[in-house]
Amino acid sequence: MKFLLKPVLALALLVMAATSVKAQDTLKISLKEAIQIALSENPTIKVADQEIQLKKEANREMLYGLLPEANLVGSYTHTIKKQTFAMMDTIMQVGTTNNMSGGISVSLPIFAPALYKSIKLTKTDVKLAEEKSRASRLDMVNQVTKAFYQLLLAQDSYNVLQKSYKQSEDNFNVVKAKYEQGSVSEYDKISADVQMRSLKPSVVSAGNGVNLATLQLKVLLGLDSDMPIAVVGNLKDYEMAMFTRQAQPQPADIVGGNTTLRQLDLNYAMLKQNLQLKYTNFMPTLAASFQYMYTTMANHMRIGDFKWNPYSTIGLSLSIPLFKGGNFSQVKQTKLQLKQLDQTRINTERQLKMQAQSYLNNMAASTEQVVSNKEAVLQAEKGRTIAEKRYEVGRGTILELNSSEVALTQAQLTYNQSIFDYLVAKADLDLVMGVEDLITIEK
Repeated sequence: MKFLLKPVLALALLVMAATSVKAQDTLKISLKEAIQIALSENPTIKVADQEIQLKKEANREMLYGLLPEANLVGSYTHTIKKQTFAMMDTIMQVGTTNNMSGGISVSLPIFAPALYKSIKLTKTDVKLAEEKSRASRLDMVNQVTKAFYQLLLAQDSYNVLQKSYKQSEDNFNVVKAKYEQGSVSEYDKISADVQMRSLKPSVVSAGNGVNLATLQLKVLLGLDSDMPIAVVGNLKDYEMAMFTRQAQPQPADIVGGNTTLRQLDLNYAMLKQNLQLKYTNFMPTLAASFQYMYTTMANHMRIGDFKWNPYSTIGLSLSIPLFKGGNFSQVKQTKLQLKQLDQTRINTERQLKMQAQSYLNNMAASTEQVVSNKEAVLQAEKGRTIAEKRYEVGRGTILELNSSEVALTQAQLTYNQSIFDYLVAKADLDLVMGVEDLITIEK
């Protein structure tokens, strides 16, 4: 038995180890994959989709109002004291002690203007819920996109600072070796040491920035905080797409697809339909009814002896409103709300156009900065190479070498920042424009 347990135990340990390794595999995601995960897993999107279903059910409820309504009805009354009247000095009682009736009652609206307007109103409400769901998706795409770019910036900055720290460490080792050989002064060794140590806090801070940006992206994607992920690519990959995007013409109506304006338009349409609904308070209504009933009257409670008598009726019910002062006030209130909403839309459209133009200006400025900063990086790399050669042959100083390294690091960080600024401005512009290219709607 012991000989059998050992192979089984070994196999179990191997399976557990393999499962653990698989569970800790890093999830590599692109921007498109990150957006798809967020749109399928984030609770905010699920709530917005459920709201659409809720509005559709409300619309169905209104449609059911057009169908006949049937009810089983019944009544029972027990007379405590019968009505009496006098006839030739004789007091007589009228009625029976027990009265019962039961049957079916059917009603059908023939002309119900309020119901018709309510059906149209709920249909528009469904469209508004769908637009709100679209707004949630656009906002989620914007947040995930910027969080993705933020993580790329944090990683690129961390890599730049790590390379700078590694270069400073190499410089220190070279200077230290020369100092031990007596070819450079102690000041050079101290300067190189200070330069190396001064970069360490920046490297640590950049590493913390990467962790924080990763955690923020995980929250948006609905992933566990302990699940390892890695984003694909770096900021430099988007450089060519920047210039391609800038070369494209802008649409004539830049905010035509904005979700805020669309929601205002739908709200305006609902208010107009609500105004029409208020007008139905001045219109007549007509309904048809049908009853098939059985009745019995008796002075005893012997159910078997009851005599049930059937009867049926069919009729029309017409209601014509004559006067109700509150109806006029409701109409005026709705008209005032329409005017308010119209002015709100005009002001909102102006603000959105201003925001869109601001984002366009930021994108144009960032594009120019990228060109300039890329050239600055090339010049800084060339300057560091020259400084290294000059120091190696003894014609340069340690200050020149340190300054060239700082200049290169700053140029690279600025270059990455300019690309990031462009991408963030573009993401915000896409949100204002209502661009749906990255939205995946599962139906």
